[in-house]
Amino acid sequence: MNLSKALADFKVYLATVRGYSSNTVKAYATDIEDFISSRNSGEIQTEEPITLVDLRDWLFSLTERGLTMSSIARKSAAIRSFTAWLEKTGQTKTDPGLRLRSPKANKSLPKVVSRASLQHVFEVLEARAQQDDPVALRDLATVELLYASGARVSEIAGLDLEDVDYSRNLLRVTGKGSKQRMVPFGQPAAEALKRWVRFGRPILETESSRKSLLLNHKGGRIGVRQIYALVAGLLSDTSTGAAGPHSLRHSAATHLLDGGADLRAVQELLGHASLGTTQIYTHVSIERLKAGYQNAHPRA
Repeated sequence: MNLSKALADFKVYLATVRGYSSNTVKAYATDIEDFISSRNSGEIQTEEPITLVDLRDWLFSLTERGLTMSSIARKSAAIRSFTAWLEKTGQTKTDPGLRLRSPKANKSLPKVVSRASLQHVFEVLEARAQQDDPVALRDLATVELLYASGARVSEIAGLDLEDVDYSRNLLRVTGKGSKQRMVPFGQPAAEALKRWVRFGRPILETESSRKSLLLNHKGGRIGVRQIYALVAGLLSDTSTGAAGPHSLRHSAATHLLDGGADLRAVQELLGHASLGTTQIYTHVSIERLKAGYQNAHPRA
């Protein structure tokens, strides 16, 4: 069996059948390619079926290379998906990944940006956002939307003009598996968005980006890396420290729960398939409550 060819077919399956994004498909492929490369470097011929020993040897090599438990858990999940697909498509008689035990990733609490840090960030963005500076107007609209909606950075970058319902302050975002959902945003985000669309966007718009909501300085659709650099730069000047745009998603969820929002409503907002994924934010809220108690209660 040619594993490289099988991987190419598996990537097509992930994209067309499972509906995974290009970034997700690339991540799966990178992890599986690591296994194939490791296996080919040994004495095993590529035509021979994958065995449980092969998988265990690979995981052991990952620990020797110093990878974190979360990285190893992610890679083992990718290879198990691959071996399951190989059996399902009749390319192997058995699935060795069924018996593969991988280390559990350490569950770390997500980084939450404090309200004071967010206030500082928005003050900086507001000061920059002049009508003759389209990039500054876009930056303000981008960060406002990230925090207001709790959407993933890829979902914000992928927005088109038609995805915004100004009358109801709603965004139509496309999440994992090409699933669409409607998420609300507040008045500050609405005002920043209107200023960008009215004054900033027309300056940068090109023929190829007529549908895109957020544009880069060259007039194309803004990229995830550009948004990451923007948010990381802004947060590095606050007490929170450097953190990416995903921290704004964490912050939106945590602040909503702190304010009494229903857990299932937050699940819908974030687009989580499982309520268990959303429940980590309840732990964040509890930890914040305990920290506040320890700092404020006279008999803590």
